[in-house]
Amino acid sequence: MNDLNKVLGDISVIRRQIAKTTEFRGYGPATLASTGILAILAATSQSFWLPDPASHISGYLTIWIVTAALSILLIGIRMYTRTRRMHSELSNEMLRLAVEQFLPSVGTGLLVTIVLMLHAPQVLWMLPGLWQIFSGIGVFSSCRFLPRPMVLVGAWYLFTGLSSLAMGDRALSPWAMGIAYCAGQLMMAAILQFHASEVEDEG
Repeated sequence: MNDLNKVLGDISVIRRQIAKTTEFRGYGPATLASTGILAILAATSQSFWLPDPASHISGYLTIWIVTAALSILLIGIRMYTRTRRMHSELSNEMLRLAVEQFLPSVGTGLLVTIVLMLHAPQVLWMLPGLWQIFSGIGVFSSCRFLPRPMVLVGAWYLFTGLSSLAMGDRALSPWAMGIAYCAGQLMMAAILQFHASEVEDEG
């Protein structure tokens, strides 16, 4: 029995090592593009319903937290089904690695949001910039498993996040979030789609 457990453990280690050197293909370009469109819809809704977001910060947070939750849900469902199809026997390892790469930035963004809401509501205008910076960090962390041009998406979110912080309370404008995330997600979708086409052509 000990020998069997050792063999199974060795197989698990080998599978994980293979997964670490395999490009992750679980993100669906169409799903990522749809989350970019979702960001524009959220920005449009905010522009109609919250002309003065600084005075209605709870409404602002509700719009964008719900938008983020829906986007994560869409990406997560598609990532699960696509990884099962694209990576078959390595699907569990690939999913685990993908989540491990992005989870710290998502978790940090959530915790920072909670802390600012509870203890520093006067600086909540910083959240759009911080969210974008955390998104960029998540993309950078995932780049080792994604096509090389994906680093441009991480750089985009870093740039837009820093720009939002430099805007002061004007960062609560709907388009500071809408344009940043729409362009970033569409860019990510385009890179994945182009790379998939290249792989098919080489095949």
